[in-house]
Amino acid sequence: MKGTAAIVVVLLGFLVAAGVIAWWGWSQLADVQMGANGYIALGLGVVVTLALGVGLMWLVYYSHRHGYDERIGRR
Repeated sequence: MKGTAAIVVVLLGFLVAAGVIAWWGWSQLADVQMGANGYIALGLGVVVTLALGVGLMWLVYYSHRHGYDERIGRR
């Protein structure tokens, strides 16, 4: 149980650190204006990231449904 508590504390520390860094970045870049090219790049980045995530999850489900995961240990 001690190991689990330590992992939870470390992960919560990472979450707090990420929040502090995000807040700092947000406050530092408050006056920056983004043009049309920035919005296009942002949109493409979101679409590509989502497509990659969906594609990888589809591969996980496909592999599991067709039994490829069970074949790994046997030769």
